[in-house]
Amino acid sequence: MKKFLFPFFLLLSLIVSACSGQPTEQKGAASPAETASETITYQSENGPVQVPAHPQRVIVLSNFTGHVLSLGVNVVGTDSWSLKNPRFAEKLKDAQEVSDETLEKIIELQPDLIIGLSNVNNVDKLNKIAPTVIYTYGKVDYLTQFLEIGKLLNKEKEAQAWIDDFKQRTQKVGAEIRAKIGEDKTVSVLEKFDKQLYVYGNNWGRGTEILYQEMKLNMPEKIKETALKSGYYAVSLEVLPEFVGDYLILSKNKDTDNSFQETETYKNIPAVKNNRVFEAPMMEFYFNDPLTLEYQLEFFTKSFLGR
Repeated sequence: MKKFLFPFFLLLSLIVSACSGQPTEQKGAASPAETASETITYQSENGPVQVPAHPQRVIVLSNFTGHVLSLGVNVVGTDSWSLKNPRFAEKLKDAQEVSDETLEKIIELQPDLIIGLSNVNNVDKLNKIAPTVIYTYGKVDYLTQFLEIGKLLNKEKEAQAWIDDFKQRTQKVGAEIRAKIGEDKTVSVLEKFDKQLYVYGNNWGRGTEILYQEMKLNMPEKIKETALKSGYYAVSLEVLPEFVGDYLILSKNKDTDNSFQETETYKNIPAVKNNRVFEAPMMEFYFNDPLTLEYQLEFFTKSFLGR
């Protein structure tokens, strides 16, 4: 009887393998199940967390979608802002919109890792669905943040290699920009968001990390006084000229009321009169992940240096 059992189970194994579309495993190779079951310990800001060594189905609830995508890791669910970003569109074509309140939908997506900001709700419930790691925005600088996500995804070497290369490239372009426009010239970043005008410090996306931290360009004193610590500062149209430097980066949403640009107050700002305003598409310019940072670097190189 035993001599008939072995061929039967071998045949059954081959049928299952063929139906699944997966090649027969080679001797000594780890199976998908074994790979999926491997874990590492990540030292999060809230203590050690056991996470998948090779996450396959990640949900990002806020801010870090581009970080995960840039490391080649699959995102199955993310926030509405990330899904609206044209830079992410191709990589997120199969992803679903989720939030910290759509727990049933998150369960349906069967994530093996969840990432979010420290202000997300239902963290205890999320942890029951999959290991959940949260970060406090601004607790570490923007490149260290990417490195931390690299560690979380077991891709620290890849993250560090990109960081080293990016810093070298941005600093080189920064030196060229300063040589062209002058070491003393100032640059402001402005955005119309939810009916309010905002200027930004050096760590709130919109290219501010590149301009001020890496390229060492100057911000106007008014922005230093008001936005450097908080990251952003709301201004009225009447006082806007006091906050605009020699050059202005305008993060612009074409679907927003931008009539402030038609006012005499705006038109008489020296940077506007001297044609030193560079308009960037807000939805592509918003974050500070590697995919967005690469675009921002390209934008600044073209805007300031014409190439």
